[in-house]
Amino acid sequence: MFQVESIGNRIEITMSGALNAESMKDALDQIQEKCSKIENGTMLYDVVDFHLPTLEAILIEFSRLPSMIGLLGKFKRAAVLTDLHWLGGISIFEGLLIPGLSIKAFRRDQKAEAIEWLEAES
Repeated sequence: MFQVESIGNRIEITMSGALNAESMKDALDQIQEKCSKIENGTMLYDVVDFHLPTLEAILIEFSRLPSMIGLLGKFKRAAVLTDLHWLGGISIFEGLLIPGLSIKAFRRDQKAEAIEWLEAES
């Protein structure tokens, strides 16, 4: 399952389970649509149940990587909710690679704290 909601200037993405080629295409389409009008926004990414995507899904993601990287420039902060310590670490590392985007990991039970951090003035 992959769900994208737009709440003001914040995008909330919820992911659970594995993504195949069709669900990856749908997910990326949703992200592009919901992010089209956002500037200087925030992103809350809730990883409910992580599974590696299928090879076909990864290929679709790579084929759309240039446009996805462009979308990241619309955001100043991203919070990742996960109970997987290693996934939180990777998220923070990604933030170091993307200029202008701060990424912070939170446990899934810290959603309120994550939203507070996203909404705080930087």
